[in-house]
Amino acid sequence: MHITTKALVLRTTDYKESDKILTLFTQDQGKLAAAARGCRKKGSAIAAGCQLLAWSEMVLYDYQGRWAVKEAATQRLFQGVRDDIQRLALGCYFAEVAELLAVEGLPSPELLSLTLNSLHALDKMTEKPLPLVKSAFEWKAMALAGYEPLLEDGKVRGEGISLPLPPPALAALEHILHGDPKRLFSFQLGEESLKQLADTAEAYLRTQLERGFSTLDYYKSLEMQPGGALDRGLSQAYGGG
Repeated sequence: MHITTKALVLRTTDYKESDKILTLFTQDQGKLAAAARGCRKKGSAIAAGCQLLAWSEMVLYDYQGRWAVKEAATQRLFQGVRDDIQRLALGCYFAEVAELLAVEGLPSPELLSLTLNSLHALDKMTEKPLPLVKSAFEWKAMALAGYEPLLEDGKVRGEGISLPLPPPALAALEHILHGDPKRLFSFQLGEESLKQLADTAEAYLRTQLERGFSTLDYYKSLEMQPGGALDRGLSQAYGGG
């Protein structure tokens, strides 16, 4: 059996001498795992389309009861993300969150669109502060996953958490949650309000999902030590290959 679908590569893991195991977020099948056989060989026709964070059109086939990649034509590589270690770390965090929230075999078009649009913002909307893009992704992802916060009395409330936000940040959050998804990042905040929105988003996500993220920890280490990061740190944080 063969299927043709567009897919975002959420995770790659080296396997054997020349293969990779991919975690894909597909348009038609939701999240699935697929083997990219021989993609690490020099000159592999599928290598580019099987890179971490690549958006590709793929032909998948059933190989011994599991999916394998037959063809992978790159649609978007988000090169601006790859060229900046902070943006790459943040993009991998988005992928890790999407991997957790996506469901195997069940299409999630809104979550897929959010993830792609957030990668586009990192890639092309370079005038936007990274905390703005990050917080917009986190809040919207939580809402799509069924964890939308309750906004009342100047506070953000959810299961096990209640945090105050100033009026400008609350207005921005209202825009994120209920505004036009195509204009998700079309808001501005002062430095202090943006910091509060971003800190609250991160705390809310961690509380609702009851876990941390290695890619987030790595991204935050880059914030603390600008220019001091090495690519291998991201590989260690996310198991990339």
